[in-house]
Amino acid sequence: MVFSSSPQPRPPATLLKFLQEKLGLSDNALQLGLRQAELEQAPLPIVLWSFGLLSLAQYQAVLDWQQNEQI
Repeated sequence: MVFSSSPQPRPPATLLKFLQEKLGLSDNALQLGLRQAELEQAPLPIVLWSFGLLSLAQYQAVLDWQQNEQI
């Protein structure tokens, strides 16, 4: 489990869309990740990776996508 001392914002809809459409994450996996991320107050991609719902390559793709979204 990953616990953060500060509340994490809800993931943006664009991230959720990326996870489903580009990485093929199922609705059930996404819902599990969202619930756990809220419970742990941890970033969604880290929770998904720690639960084995994202591979390391997929996790890196999320990080790359997030970096490109901030530009």
